[in-house]
Order: sequence, then structure tokens, then C-alpha cells
Amino acid sequence: MGRVLWHVTMSVDGFIAGPDHDMDWVFEQPAPPEASTDVVPRVGAILCGRHTYDVGQRDAGKGSGEAFEGEWSGPEFVLTTHPPADRSAGPGGSAGSRTFLSGDIEAAVSTAMAAAGDGDLLVLGADVALQCLETGLVDELLVHLAPLLLGDGVRLYGGPGRERVDLELVEATGTVLRYRVLRP
Repeated sequence: MGRVLWHVTMSVDGFIAGPDHDMDWVFEQPAPPEASTDVVPRVGAILCGRHTYDVGQRDAGKGSGEAFEGEWSGPEFVLTTHPPADRSAGPGGSAGSRTFLSGDIEAAVSTAMAAAGDGDLLVLGADVALQCLETGLVDELLVHLAPLLLGDGVRLYGGPGRERVDLELVEATGTVLRYRVLRP
């Protein structure tokens, strides 16, 4: 059975998306070689939320509209209470590889992990990833640090009522920091 990975690119000031969920800045950065050699081959499925799906809709045809800029294909799951009327468009390929889920995060992760088989489940975006983290479902956090300051946008973590989460350093290479989530 694979792991649940929260895979994210973050600005030095802690943002994972700019204002209005802008992701163009992510694709201005050189892709770390670890993503292609270590992460992508192990991904069995992807889980994201509606905001991440909408970014893919908006950015279809650009790098931010495809999983790993088109280097990966497989089952994708979108957790949302409001699935789009047209479920055929969006990031990562054909409608046949994408499933819209509603319900709680545990059920969504269970469904996506089953589809991932022995591969890892990659969690993208902010809201769904935070739900996974807060319910103890994230095994590792893989952060690519982008050398820029966004100043505003969607933070990696924080805000009123957020609990402390302890991490164990698994690997640090260049601007990629890899941590294992320590559970109480």
C-alpha cells in the first residue's frame, strides 16, 4: 500500500498559490529533478479539491492545467460539494480518469487509495490537503521551495485555531525539503 503525500510548491514567504489561486509562478520555476525521478513514477492516483480543479479548468493547455505538466496520467479524484455541470473538462486528461466525490475526507482518501493500488496518493491544493493533515491521513509533506516572495495568496498552513504539527526531516536536497508527518 502506498503513502499519502501532500506535494506542494511554496514561495519563501509561505504561499502555495497567489491571489485568486494564481499558479503561473509555479511553472516559472525550474522543475526539481526529484519530481520526475522520485515522485511521479510512484503516484498511483491524485486527490484534489474544487479550487485546484478550477485552476486546472482555467489553465487548461498551460502547465498549471496538467498533472506534472502532462508527465503523469492516471485516476484523479476531486472532492467537492458542488461538482461542475461539465465534468469532461479540466486538468489531467480524459473525463474517464476523473471522478468527482462528495462526503468526508476519510472516505475520499479511502476511495483514491484503492484506485492508487500499490502507488502513492498525491494530494494537491490547500483545503483538501489540510483536511487530510488535520485528520491524520498525510504520511509525508513534500515541499518545493520557490525562490520568490508572493506577498499574498493561499498559505501552506496557519490561521486561527490551527494545531501544531511536528515533522521529521526525511530528506533535504537543494530547495526541496521532505518531511514525514509525526503523529501523536
